[in-house]
Amino acid sequence: MKAVFMTDQGKVRSHNEDSGGVFLNLDGNRLAIVADGMGGHRAGDVASAMTITQLKNVWETTNGITTADEAESWLKGEIIKVNSLLFEHARDHLECDGMGTTIVAAISTDRFATVANIGDSRCYILNESGFQQLTQDHSLVNELLRSGQITKEEAEHHPRKNVLLRALGTEESVEMDIRTIMFEEGDVLLLCSDGLSNKVSNDEMIQVLSNEEDMEKKASKLITLANDYGGEDNISLAIVAFPREGEGDE
Repeated sequence: MKAVFMTDQGKVRSHNEDSGGVFLNLDGNRLAIVADGMGGHRAGDVASAMTITQLKNVWETTNGITTADEAESWLKGEIIKVNSLLFEHARDHLECDGMGTTIVAAISTDRFATVANIGDSRCYILNESGFQQLTQDHSLVNELLRSGQITKEEAEHHPRKNVLLRALGTEESVEMDIRTIMFEEGDVLLLCSDGLSNKVSNDEMIQVLSNEEDMEKKASKLITLANDYGGEDNISLAIVAFPREGEGDE
């Protein structure tokens, strides 16, 4: 398995409220995470950083996750714990009142990938079937789109595009979407914040992910594209690739 995480402040924001990373557990399985923080007075970066630190620390001491059910149970249980941690921190620290974060996380083994998400950070897969978004945005605009009240073109430029219906840490309890897919040789996962998905088209993502460059260059190229198109938001992404036999690992 190969993996990389990269983040960039963008060209407009005064600081980076995104956090993320790719972490190994005791069995060598990977947990990739992207979290896009929100909240005034720099509380967004507190929420995303706390989320990543907590999940990283638990994952790196975890082993024995061999089935999709075990992976789904781990993600659900640990994300619920993080939600409580963030909610209590915001309640106890006035400067963090209202803070929260999106999260998209993927456990990748040599047989399957299990993906959980809250908010509008996304996970895509590129495989022999094509390029597919695995997650659904928990946003007002996506609900309007799904219910047929607006078109896809209207959704692209909707004035309330940033309104989330779910986030981690903003309520005492939280709902998440979790799904498991087969993860096979040649497959690539892309996790990203909306700083990337709002700027870079699916066709451009496919083109970059399909080229022969190393993963750091692919990640850098995607961030450069988002910045070239304005870079109004922080930009974060993780790429996890299952190499074909003979391509090596890292």
